Amino acid sequence: MKIENTKAQMRKGVLEYCILSILKDDDAYVAEILGTLKDAKMLVVEGTIYPLLTRLKNAGLLNYRWEESTSGPPRKYYGLTETGKLFLKELNTTWSELQNAVNLVTRTKTTKK
Repeated sequence: MKIENTKAQMRKGVLEYCILSILKDDDAYVAEILGTLKDAKMLVVEGTIYPLLTRLKNAGLLNYRWEESTSGPPRKYYGLTETGKLFLKELNTTWSELQNAVNLVTRTKTTKK
């Protein structure tokens, strides 16, 4: 088994949560979302993010609007819907519970003498 495959699967598993979290305060266009993910060392390419954004939009979690750009073509800005905000709130709870569970399972145990 290759470690890179496992690492990629772990990143994919939290990508949806990360994207919704990026959009929790402000709308953003794809380049901004990708930049935030890259800054956090989440290696994601455009070919991965567009289908995910479409799926989230079709699920009613995101909406988008077009905005003119001063440097180039119009940009599509994504934002959370009210349903998306509620969904993210649930994911925050789930993430916290999962994080605690993983920490309990993976922490180094002290040996008894």
